[in-house]
Amino acid sequence: MDRSMITRRSLLGATTMLAMPGLARAQGAYPERPIRLIVPFPPGATVDVTARIVAQKAAELLGGGASFVIENVPGAGGNLGTQRVARERPDGYTLLFNAPNHTVNPGLNANSGYDPEKDFTPISLVAQIPEIVIAPRSAPFTTFQEFVAYARANPGRLSYSSAGIGSHPHVVTELLLHRLGLQVVHVPYRGAAPALTDTVAGRVQLKLDSYVSSAPHMASGALRVLAIASPQRSPLMPDVPTVVELGLPGFEGILWMGVLAPAGVPAPVVARLSAAFMGAVRAPEIARGLSERGVEPVGNTPAEFGAIIAREVPQWRDVIRTANIRPE
Repeated sequence: MDRSMITRRSLLGATTMLAMPGLARAQGAYPERPIRLIVPFPPGATVDVTARIVAQKAAELLGGGASFVIENVPGAGGNLGTQRVARERPDGYTLLFNAPNHTVNPGLNANSGYDPEKDFTPISLVAQIPEIVIAPRSAPFTTFQEFVAYARANPGRLSYSSAGIGSHPHVVTELLLHRLGLQVVHVPYRGAAPALTDTVAGRVQLKLDSYVSSAPHMASGALRVLAIASPQRSPLMPDVPTVVELGLPGFEGILWMGVLAPAGVPAPVVARLSAAFMGAVRAPEIARGLSERGVEPVGNTPAEFGAIIAREVPQWRDVIRTANIRPE
């Protein structure tokens, strides 16, 4: 199922559950106190900003004076905050707003401190940012096909940047190179900003990035966008082909953002939270605000979100093993 679309049945069903007085009575007055939403990244990052925008609307939809308290717990590539939520009581009062590090980290480190499936209950994948494949103006190719041809003819001569070892762009690029059978040298940086700076300067020839970060450099001509790693083209860049169109069926590089709870949260609480977050991200003003930031609203069901996690865990484990990626 296309993760960027939510079925009408899912949305109507979830909204109905939110509005059912019987369901509200069955689970008491939940929520009776503020709900902590743990974001395992620093304040101001895209994941944090998205969490704050969506949570405010979700609180309105929960009703009864519900509120979310955002708590940033950065560190260890998202592990610290994720571990904390995994150990919390499954009462619906502590949630996690996470990204693909949730499925990448356990494959990168056997001692990540949590099981991405057994220790959590999916609530909803609320939004996503497709990665785009970019290259500097000085690169010896101007299209995705030319990149593939050049890299194939010159193994090991090109390099690509990432925000660090084990970061989402790192593992997605390795998956891309593996699928294409190419040898391109990885140059890790301590953060996305310096990685982008050196890509613009031409010190590396390739990077996976977000539209928002790259757009000013694309507008100036310093960067070229070669492809987008989503199932369909982006309305922000309708002329940019997908990697799928260019010959890799099923390929995706999606930085998703979703809500999870500790395993064991009662089903009625999961239903209310899921309906609230699904409804929030589909509210016109929220969807518009996210889209303006280059973030695609999604809002899927717990089962749909769980299926994405179940697919990604073995995928990233295989990529990490095949590429011999080791944590710093």
